[in-house]
Amino acid sequence: MVVCGDDGLAHRLAAELRGVYGAQVTLVVPAGARTARPPVVGRARAASAALLDRVNAAVGRAAGNGTGLAGLGTGLAGLGSGGTGGSGGSGGETGRTDRVLEAAEPTEAVLADAGVDRAAALALVYDDDETNIRAALTARRLNPRLRLVLRLYNRRLGQHIEELLDQAAALATGDGPDSVGDASTTVLSDADTAAPALVATAVAGTRKVVQTDGLLLRAVERPPLAPGQVADHGLRTLALLSATGGDPAGADGSEGGGERGPQLLPDEADVPGATGCGSIVLEQVSYAAGQPLPAGRTGVVPPFASLFSRRLRWSLAGLAGCVIALALALWLVTGIHPLGAFYLTLLDLFAIDEPALGKPLGRQILQLLSGLVGLLLLPVLLAAVLEALGTFRTATTLRKPPRGLGGHVVLLGLGKIGTRVLTRLRELHIPVVCVEADPEARGLATARRLRVPVVLGDVTQEGVLEAAKIHRAHALLAVTSADTTNLEAVLYARSVRPDLRVLLRLYDDDFATAVYRTLRAAHPRAVTRSRSVTHLAAPAFAGAMFGRQILGAIPVEREVLLFAAVDVDGHPQLEGRSVAEAFRAGAWRVLALEGKQQQPSADHVLSAGDRVVLAATRQGLAELLGHHHRTP
Repeated sequence: MVVCGDDGLAHRLAAELRGVYGAQVTLVVPAGARTARPPVVGRARAASAALLDRVNAAVGRAAGNGTGLAGLGTGLAGLGSGGTGGSGGSGGETGRTDRVLEAAEPTEAVLADAGVDRAAALALVYDDDETNIRAALTARRLNPRLRLVLRLYNRRLGQHIEELLDQAAALATGDGPDSVGDASTTVLSDADTAAPALVATAVAGTRKVVQTDGLLLRAVERPPLAPGQVADHGLRTLALLSATGGDPAGADGSEGGGERGPQLLPDEADVPGATGCGSIVLEQVSYAAGQPLPAGRTGVVPPFASLFSRRLRWSLAGLAGCVIALALALWLVTGIHPLGAFYLTLLDLFAIDEPALGKPLGRQILQLLSGLVGLLLLPVLLAAVLEALGTFRTATTLRKPPRGLGGHVVLLGLGKIGTRVLTRLRELHIPVVCVEADPEARGLATARRLRVPVVLGDVTQEGVLEAAKIHRAHALLAVTSADTTNLEAVLYARSVRPDLRVLLRLYDDDFATAVYRTLRAAHPRAVTRSRSVTHLAAPAFAGAMFGRQILGAIPVEREVLLFAAVDVDGHPQLEGRSVAEAFRAGAWRVLALEGKQQQPSADHVLSAGDRVVLAATRQGLAELLGHHHRTP
């Protein structure tokens, strides 16, 4: 196995292949990145010390608890020493590969030196799409039978690249386009893999949805049951969490997992006895024939109600009422036809009728009142025109958070991950306010298209989070690429709202664990979560390198549960067994048959021609693959 990359995903993927699958790995990284760590380490020792002081102050204000602070001090010391921690049995292997090559670019000579010509699979996980595509074309020429896994952010381009490289492999090997076999190409996006999990973690009660090629898998978190309450376990129980009923995190679990940790894919017989634990339950398995998730209005032309402010709409309504009242009064006073009375009122309103000389007193008074209303109407009409023009103009610019906004999610960072998270939040119709320091960030175009309010500014500066209405927000998602920025923003937000639900994107697991413990010590009744994008994405990339289609992944505390599509043929654990017999607690469970509209019954026997969708742990998927592939 060969892994080429320039950030934490390459190291995490190499550790996953070695620690979980037992594969021999050659890692190609830029010079000086042999023991590369996340960007925070090389530049932020002083910043970490300053943040440590802030955490100390936060903990001191909350409870004077020094335990979490000591944990954070240990984590920061680990960051400074250059060691890398991990979780789930893979992070601790970071950097421990069989061979490491240092190269600035994955040129043909570098790929040849890495042994691509005789490798079983190659993963190209550089942060730049163009670099990955260029290297993939070169690798396909060196080894037409090589299995390729590419990291691309552009999904549409990724589909074309898959077809192009598979076609090139078929032509080079002389096989037909349907017989590419191991020389397949898989394009994945770490942002697409991680975004649903980040959204589900940050927003309480959000369902975890995996949707691809028409298949819809939906899981939901269930809180711990009260005494005497009967559980509704849906279709299947996917995990039992380690949280207790007294944990403020509720069904999210206790993050650290305690001594026992979560139980992935438990035996159904054990579920009724798991009292006091939250659970993740499979709620729906269906094929929707490509039906997209519902999305909000995203057109350039705004709805009519948004053309004018509430105050202006009330002003126009009041003036219209006055005109109608004047027309009715004129009809009653003069006895003329109602339409004629309305017409004369409009003439008086715009001062184009003759003076009511010699007319009854009532008619003269009504004419004066109509003129007065006309004077009031002119500035209101002018304001309406200006507001409408301004609304159309700002439809292509960034919006500001509206007054009175509350219960929203504040999203920090509109890079690759932030953009995907924003899209997912709007698909779920969740109000969002974005904060971004870079006026050229890629996600600003998406925010403009979705008409999402954006605050431009450095989140570490005073007043920026206040402009995003953090004091009335439901949750804060800090997903910038800098750990220190995310941590500082969360610390400041917690000083404003101690009960705010927060999620941090942190690269280093030791650092994330220390931060989590400290924030929970300082704010024990608030929900705090830390997530690593590489931790969520690496299992999907590793499975793809063994030819498995990883449909998605959901986080279960500090573990990851994978959803994969597997051919039954060649897997003795599946072939010829019923769905119930194929289930292995803690390893894998068959959820659906591809192409079938209904979930298979427990006694359905799996045949060689079937392709199943299953939920699996990382170790379980590796074991399943081990019976079908020799470890390269």
